[in-house]
Amino acid sequence: MNRKEPEYIAESKERYREKGMDPNVIPAPKKFLTEEELSKKRKSYREILSVVSFFSNKLLDSLKGTPILVVISDSDGYLLDLVGDETIKSTVENFGIKVGSLFTQEDTGTNVVSLALQHKEPISLIGENHYHTFLHEVACYGAAFHYTDEDNLLGSICLMLPITFENSLFLTMLSQVVDSIERELLLRKQNKKLNILNQIMLSKTRNGIIITDKNGITIEFNGVAQKILNQSRRSIIGKKIFNSHTTGDYFKLVLEKQVKFENEELKFTNDRGEQIVCLFDAQPIYEEGVLIGAFGQFRDITERFLMEEKYNYLAYHDDLTDLPNRRYIKKEMETIIKSNKVGNKRNVAILLLDLDRFKVINDTFGHSKADLLLVEVTKRLLACLGKNDKLARIGGDEFIFLLKDYHDNDYVTEVANRILAQFKLPFTVDAHEFHTTVSIGIAVYPDQILSVESFMIQADNAMYEAKTKGKNRYAFYSLDKLNHSIESWKMETDLRNALEKDEFILHYQPQFCNKSGSIIGVEALIRWNHPKHGLIYPDKFIRISEETGLITEIGEWVIKQACIQNKQWQDEGGKPIKVAVNLSTQQFFRPNLVVFLKEVLEQTKLDPEYLVLEITESMAVDFDYSIKVLRELKDLGIGISIDDFGTGYSSLNYLKKFPLDYLKIDRTFVRDIMNDDNAVNIVKTIITLAHNLNLKVIGEGVETEEQLKLLKEYNCDNIQGFLFSKPVPAEEFRENLRSLF
Repeated sequence: MNRKEPEYIAESKERYREKGMDPNVIPAPKKFLTEEELSKKRKSYREILSVVSFFSNKLLDSLKGTPILVVISDSDGYLLDLVGDETIKSTVENFGIKVGSLFTQEDTGTNVVSLALQHKEPISLIGENHYHTFLHEVACYGAAFHYTDEDNLLGSICLMLPITFENSLFLTMLSQVVDSIERELLLRKQNKKLNILNQIMLSKTRNGIIITDKNGITIEFNGVAQKILNQSRRSIIGKKIFNSHTTGDYFKLVLEKQVKFENEELKFTNDRGEQIVCLFDAQPIYEEGVLIGAFGQFRDITERFLMEEKYNYLAYHDDLTDLPNRRYIKKEMETIIKSNKVGNKRNVAILLLDLDRFKVINDTFGHSKADLLLVEVTKRLLACLGKNDKLARIGGDEFIFLLKDYHDNDYVTEVANRILAQFKLPFTVDAHEFHTTVSIGIAVYPDQILSVESFMIQADNAMYEAKTKGKNRYAFYSLDKLNHSIESWKMETDLRNALEKDEFILHYQPQFCNKSGSIIGVEALIRWNHPKHGLIYPDKFIRISEETGLITEIGEWVIKQACIQNKQWQDEGGKPIKVAVNLSTQQFFRPNLVVFLKEVLEQTKLDPEYLVLEITESMAVDFDYSIKVLRELKDLGIGISIDDFGTGYSSLNYLKKFPLDYLKIDRTFVRDIMNDDNAVNIVKTIITLAHNLNLKVIGEGVETEEQLKLLKEYNCDNIQGFLFSKPVPAEEFRENLRSLF
């Protein structure tokens, strides 16, 4: 029967015809593996051979009664196994074809093993397709098999049978066998990788890992988990996880209700009596949609937690008296005011205390004695605290009581009289008796919303009223609501006109690199050039801008103007520098912020890398929204800086997760570093934390050489302040630009 030969077979036969290979002479392989080499080869192919042999035997079983020899080779053509019909096997072995022999076309002419290895698709050599005449009565089918993930050739499997049994279905069956072989080999390879990765993960991860079956029996408990919980693997494996005081309840919910947990903060004491703080995740494990167990992991954050607690304590407590400080009490009041804003009306009052004639004591007996007196005063003031009250030292000889959730204003007067009574007896310090009294200013939070600063000003004014009336007394602040409303209305009207009449201007304050001394950026600061009152600073109009909602329009004007100005300086030949702009909270939480910034950058043609947005810590309250917006801003190429760090929602968690570039130390810390050890510790801690998070630190409000020297000593990266330049108009900054560079 005439068959049309595939081109590659015809070419192979022609090549050996031209070489003069005699088709009537039975060729034999010329190269053989030694027994040692064959053993080594089969050992390296052990897993592959086991898979190939399994499917080969299945094929032979399905074709029982058909004389077939299965030939298996490696990727080079060495025969690794011959299985099947013993008659055919004996015949080919008589021709020198045996396990360990190398099949090449140069030695054995056109053969199924070599051609199968050369082609991705299964091939057939039937009858006269063979070059040598002794094979014209034989039908051969061959196919190569690979690691399909890498297209890595592994070897071939070939079928040899009398031509009388020739059938194209053998090629189809061989294809199916090879497909099964390749899938099984890939699966085993992947399982091996997974097993290796699993071992690496369990042994090398810094997380403690617990795995259970569907019944809650612990089946994995890695070394880190053993260390964190101080429990041995032997004591946990095979036991019910539900009995664990630490994680039992979590795993019970995971397995019984398929609840997932993420970043659960666990605090517990291990068997060594050590306090441990961990973040814990847990989730169900499924296989083909069926629950088969649970996975849990610990991340030990004890060191970070303790550092954060220490930092927060330093930031919110007075070093001398151990009382809460101004930042603490301000945060407390902000929380209460926020609660009042949403309709939860609470009774709140503050009592601002100032010791009478304390300066005389300080100047006469020195700071040491004065400090000891303040400690004794603190002890007596603490005795005046009610159940819901707070006491703080806010500076020098000033203290503040925060009274909240009391029944009526008689309680406020009662506390004030209680405080005055504590000063009737003298204070004893180092055998010296000191007589001092106290003046108290009282402000009761009004019905309308008031900022913390305004509330404090009311108490301050009342305190000075008490002093002017003879000291050693208290005075209540009385608010003229009508005058306040009229003043606010006038300011709001003028502000709206200021936007329309373009009365706002920007001043620019340079920022310098602490190491090189070169300018690296500027901060854009708004000023109001009022037609009647002249230049007005933002502390006079920002609060009303926020209350009226004008802050967003003003903020957008600032951003656009700063970008225009920075691009203009660059176009005039100035060295490219970054311009920093403050974002208000209202502006940050507007949904169109990212779109607006993108449009401004496109319109002004300013490269995003030269724009830095300064946000406040309070914007981290809505964490999920904030991180989404900040990542979008970073994707635009804009720099992000945390402004006034240490005065708001200070958290290591958001510092770690937010895509930040800079951290600005609040000017109050910089101001106090020359005379307050607490401030020094806070500044050092902030710089260390920032550098560990790969953030650059900017110290703002630098006014003296001594402050500069200390900031350099603490490795603060950049600096800004009146020591170098006050904020100046754009024209003046342009004139100084060359000298600054």
